[in-house]
Amino acid sequence: MSETPFSVSENAAKRIAFLAAKEAKPVMMRVAVLGGGCSGFQYNFSFEERRNDDDLVIERNGAAVLVDSTSLELLKGSELDYVEEMVGSSFQVKNPNATSSCGCGNSFSV
Repeated sequence: MSETPFSVSENAAKRIAFLAAKEAKPVMMRVAVLGGGCSGFQYNFSFEERRNDDDLVIERNGAAVLVDSTSLELLKGSELDYVEEMVGSSFQVKNPNATSSCGCGNSFSV
């Protein structure tokens, strides 16, 4: 069996499906890695109506997540999770490739 390049937790899938249901048109969540942030790279989350030809599509519990091929290189083996804590709730990427990350958890380096 090959390693899953990117996965979505049950909590993240439920939250994405909930948020997507509030949109006027069907949408998918895009997870992308952009240059910048405190540590060199940053995670970006957005909703999109269309997928690109090079996108990996992960579907779980009624939710669809897109990851472009460039971002996937930095996200291999990662998991998208949705965490609810007393101080707030957020989507978080558990990335085994990150050698360090900033305090907010939205940027990382490899």
